[in-house]
Amino acid sequence: GDNVGDCAGMAADLFETYVVTLGVTMISIALLIQASGAELMRLMTLPLLVGGVCIVTSIIGTYMVRLGSGSIMGALYKGFFTSTILSIPAIYLATKYVLGDLNRVIGGAGFLDPTTDDLTTQAAPSLTQSFTGMDLFWSMMIGLVVTGLIVWITEYYTGTNHRPVQSIAKASETGHGTNVIQGLAISLESTALPTLVIVVAVIVAYQLAGIIGIAFAATAMLAQAGMVVALDAYGPVTDNAGGIAEMAGLPDDVRQRTDALDAVGNTTKAVTKGYAIGSAGLAALVLFGAYTTDLATYFPDVTVDFSLSNPYVIVGLLLGALLPYLFGAFGMTAVGRAAGAVVEEVREQFRNNPGIMLGTSRPDYARTVDLVTKAAIREMIVPSLLPVLSPLAVYFIITAVAGQAAGFASLGAMLLGVIVSGLFVAISMTSGGGAWDNA
Repeated sequence: GDNVGDCAGMAADLFETYVVTLGVTMISIALLIQASGAELMRLMTLPLLVGGVCIVTSIIGTYMVRLGSGSIMGALYKGFFTSTILSIPAIYLATKYVLGDLNRVIGGAGFLDPTTDDLTTQAAPSLTQSFTGMDLFWSMMIGLVVTGLIVWITEYYTGTNHRPVQSIAKASETGHGTNVIQGLAISLESTALPTLVIVVAVIVAYQLAGIIGIAFAATAMLAQAGMVVALDAYGPVTDNAGGIAEMAGLPDDVRQRTDALDAVGNTTKAVTKGYAIGSAGLAALVLFGAYTTDLATYFPDVTVDFSLSNPYVIVGLLLGALLPYLFGAFGMTAVGRAAGAVVEEVREQFRNNPGIMLGTSRPDYARTVDLVTKAAIREMIVPSLLPVLSPLAVYFIITAVAGQAAGFASLGAMLLGVIVSGLFVAISMTSGGGAWDNA
């Protein structure tokens, strides 16, 4: 379960976010900057090159993980921050290699000249504000800073040495109810700082290079995925080690050590999820920009009003804000049903095979794994259909009621509602769950 949920599942999630972010950055370049094919190719190569060089820095960072002072989290941070610091010159050199003169203006008063192969501009309507190669570089530096801050904030709310986890542990002394109350309070509180960090990052990156700047900030965040996935894999490894120590009946001091490692593992898992949430939020915001641009391109005769005075925008925002809660409810219900099926299976094996408790026969592990796998796939059908069918339903229903312009407005507003609501729900559940686990 640890390997599947916390290692393979998280890696798949980050891979999806990584690919989406690279894709939306390249799409934004194609939509917002008009240039010759060769010039566009160079610009669209930049996010790929940034991701490539940061893979190398992540590999180097893994060699820096050394336990010196006795701080387990500190040892992991050595590798992470080494990778991040090395990424700064690597990203600069990659940007310099692709764009050449980093002070040359791109966009703004015009687009890149489609008749030449250099970064000159011509007078033309602008879809984005002007920016330079250095603006893109600083936007990517913002992405690195956001990554570091989200890692630190998540570690603060889930680490055993800090106030939030200790307050939950203290509340547990007076019963289960106070534990739940304090845990919920910490989970709600934990949404504030990451949100403020993302807000500042969006504002600064947009001031530097518009939507393109936000896209490159998200690209730089995801470029650290190699090291972050390594941190995430630490959790299942230590959790499995603790399980082996307990089942093998090893001495108590061994279990105490694995418990300490497991607590850090819970923190690294929460850190990874917080990182994925923040980067996905930035990428989703850029996707909304691509959505509005596509509307202007492919439906020039349809005037879409995204103002808050439009009631269909409010409808879309409310429906979008609902979806993360509904998805979370479906997911948790599915997990509960699958877990119940596993409990019944284990009980049945104990009843039918008394030799399991006596140690004279082995349980049927394959049967249990097969049951869990089938239950997991079956139970996730409905939650998986929700994000696929809901945009289609909103668009066609609103279009049938009020016309195509209202349908587009509601659909776009729903996308924004999902981004805002999903960010808070995800951070709250991630940090709150990690804090509860460590308490």
